Amino acid sequence: MESFLVSLSTVAIAEMGDRTQLLSLMLAAHYRRPWPILAGVLCATLANHLVAAAVGNRLSRFLTPTILDVAVGVSMIAMALWALKSESLEADAQRTGRANAFLATLVAFFIAEIGDKTQIATVALAAGYPSLLAVVAGTTTGMLLANLPVVFLGKAFSDRLPLRAIHYVASGLFVVLGIVFIFRALQHMP
Repeated sequence: MESFLVSLSTVAIAEMGDRTQLLSLMLAAHYRRPWPILAGVLCATLANHLVAAAVGNRLSRFLTPTILDVAVGVSMIAMALWALKSESLEADAQRTGRANAFLATLVAFFIAEIGDKTQIATVALAAGYPSLLAVVAGTTTGMLLANLPVVFLGKAFSDRLPLRAIHYVASGLFVVLGIVFIFRALQHMP
């Protein structure tokens, strides 16, 4: 039970203000379908954190800060490009089906979680606790608890949100974060 509770609280706290919360807000504002988005977050988080837990349990000695920072930096820049591309889909937001919202969330959230601090926390927790299932259940629950209000607030305020501005700001933030992480990786190199 301790591994579940520690994992839940660690990820819920780490997720506050994280880029995946911004992604959840963007998806909620774009698709306006909270349940398929939450289902996508759940499935993507389960898959991502299962992999992270397995890595933490077996291969943690190979995960250097440089590799993790490069992965985060590259994923941030990819998310910046995605944020700009999604702007062209705004006109179709009302007509988009649940399957598209689910699939878009599943793919985008899985990619955004690669190298994320919650994934790194999952690796560390899995290395420290023997029960991988308790760790993954805790980290996934923490992720859902942190993103649930964002998804529903995004839906509630989507008519009042300037989507174009959100896409540009999000893209800019992702680029800045990507550069920061790549710069950190370069500093780690000998």
